[in-house]
Amino acid sequence: MSARVIHFFKVEDAYGEFSNHSAHPIVLHNKTWPTAEHYFQAQKFLGTPQEEKIRLEPSSQIAAQMTRPRLSDAC
Repeated sequence: MSARVIHFFKVEDAYGEFSNHSAHPIVLHNKTWPTAEHYFQAQKFLGTPQEEKIRLEPSSQIAAQMTRPRLSDAC
């Protein structure tokens, strides 16, 4: 029997409801997170003001971008 792989990265594609970016809030650590992506990204800044800024960002894509270094920061 061959394994069946389900791809679910894009919210608009089949099985998109399983994506980290899917707009299904989750409750962890007594806080409501708009998406699993918000929670995942915020954990990079645990205990800092940035963690809450990421949690409150309306867009999961922007929340992810907030955790990536900018080219200007590398110089």
